[in-house]
Amino acid sequence: MSGTESTSSIRRSSSSRSRSAPSKSQLPQAVLFIAVIVVIGILLQKQGNNTAWFFVTGLVFGYILQRSRFCFTASMRDPYLTKGTTVTRAVLIAFAITTIGFTAIKYGYFTKGLPIPGMGYVVPISLATIVGAITFGIGMVIAGGCASGTLMRVGEGFFMNMIAFVFFIVGSLWGAHDFGWWKLNFISKGLTVFLPDIFGWVGAVVIQLIIIFLLYIAAEKWQEANAQK
Repeated sequence: MSGTESTSSIRRSSSSRSRSAPSKSQLPQAVLFIAVIVVIGILLQKQGNNTAWFFVTGLVFGYILQRSRFCFTASMRDPYLTKGTTVTRAVLIAFAITTIGFTAIKYGYFTKGLPIPGMGYVVPISLATIVGAITFGIGMVIAGGCASGTLMRVGEGFFMNMIAFVFFIVGSLWGAHDFGWWKLNFISKGLTVFLPDIFGWVGAVVIQLIIIFLLYIAAEKWQEANAQK
């Protein structure tokens, strides 16, 4: 056997042994992690103010994000980069479900003559909306994730997302500090649109669901068309 063949044989044997070696159990770390979560939850529960509930909800939401790889950035980016629309359609389904759910909640308050919750988020649409959307879109693609995607990947230990997270905090604080000026000079000068005021409650839901359905079909056709190439 030549020297080259001997070396290749040794490498294959070493590689085979490394592949067959059993992976180290992470059970002790998992038990310790759960114990720490329980202790933190108990300490937060003693403080009251639903802090423990927020803590548990955040953990559950983070776990779902991590396991599902759910990311708004991917839903907008993947159709162009990978031609896949799985995440895009998942986001559209989420929009459809929340449309029905939140409308039911708002309508319940409306029929009772109570202030409709969430109306503070019905803000004017203007040039500032377009500029802000484009700026945020560019930023989240460069950073590799939107707010939820960045938080998820920070938990996974991605270094680049840790950097993005630091500047996400800086930008949020800066934006909150100057928001009053932007609102007074730009945002408030736009047109406020609340669909139930225009089409009625049923009409608003139907129109929005139709738009979501058409986008879903378009996303599905896009993936099928590119899969055939």
